[in-house]
Amino acid sequence: MKLHDVISRIDELDEDDTIFLRPPWTEDSPAMVAFESDDGGLPAEAEEHGLGYFVEVAIAREILEDWEATRPTPPTVSERCARLIQYAVTDA
Repeated sequence: MKLHDVISRIDELDEDDTIFLRPPWTEDSPAMVAFESDDGGLPAEAEEHGLGYFVEVAIAREILEDWEATRPTPPTVSERCARLIQYAVTDA
């Protein structure tokens, strides 16, 4: 799965899950969605595939909803990915 795939179905994901992504962060980066343990450790599968913490699903939804409310037209999935990457790099 790639970030593009995750973001295209973000509204279907469990808000308690976290998105894990392999750098460099692009919409084509390998990604997975899983529950982040209470101690903040990576899920074993994420670690095995070289994925790191990207953003929690609930936060991603909030960022996208707030951003999309300011736009005159709905963004593409690619634009949504770029916005979340920008957030993760500059604001997270």
